[in-house]
Amino acid sequence: MLPETVRARLDLSYDGTDFSGWATQPGLRTVQGVLEDALARVVRQEAHPRVTVAGRTDAGVHARGQVAHVDIDAGAWARMPGRAERTPAEGLLTRLNGVLPDDAVVRSVAVAPAGFDARFSATERRYAYRVTDAVPDVLLRRHVLAVGRPLDVDALNAASSILRGLRDFAPFCKAREGATTIRELKELSWVRETDGPDTGLVVATVRADAFCHSMVRSLVGALLAVGEGRRHLDWFAAIASGSERSQAVAVAPPHGLTLEEVGYPEDAELAARAKATRGRRTLP
Repeated sequence: MLPETVRARLDLSYDGTDFSGWATQPGLRTVQGVLEDALARVVRQEAHPRVTVAGRTDAGVHARGQVAHVDIDAGAWARMPGRAERTPAEGLLTRLNGVLPDDAVVRSVAVAPAGFDARFSATERRYAYRVTDAVPDVLLRRHVLAVGRPLDVDALNAASSILRGLRDFAPFCKAREGATTIRELKELSWVRETDGPDTGLVVATVRADAFCHSMVRSLVGALLAVGEGRRHLDWFAAIASGSERSQAVAVAPPHGLTLEEVGYPEDAELAARAKATRGRRTLP
């Protein structure tokens, strides 16, 4: 007997330049809005499809490895193949990409394992922030931030090392009532790339169990002040030790930021992970 709904996992990518972020907003073009409209066109079920995403991205932020899930009526799912040789997942993938705009693509569709929740089952998100201190490659201008001063990668990494681990990131988060700002920052590192068209390219890798609102761009904004020599390491350490949002931190522009990957545990651990994530976090 078929279940009433089938939960589908969607892996997708998008260029955030012309989107007003992920979340649906009245009168604005958003990734969620475009994706849900596309689903409504191809699924054709009574209820409008609602998508749950691993990480909501801000306006102008890109994604290469975004993950979402959507619950589809079992009858509509069974109609997806259209041709006998296709599975429902293959049919949905083909149909979605046939109606989505050029700046968004679904890379894969699969039936989600039991207990899977795109947001709450995730164990980590990995972002990259790309900066250049050379004459920028015009073809990369929508995805790389150009800065006017040379970047000291050693200084960037020295400041970044202060933040790694489980801590309260309130100085770098926009406050939301009832929401915790405690996160585990698993990786924050900078590398200068020496190959390719932009030899001035410096890439930050930022990996954590989760991120609060504006956290990655705030971290990058504060770190760039150190990397450009405008601020000293002790200034950054003082900012990081604060207990509330710092007005001294400039939020880096969105176009340099890309969500690269979302990590999940083994299938048997998905439901437990989702339950644990929903609990309010505290420091030891």
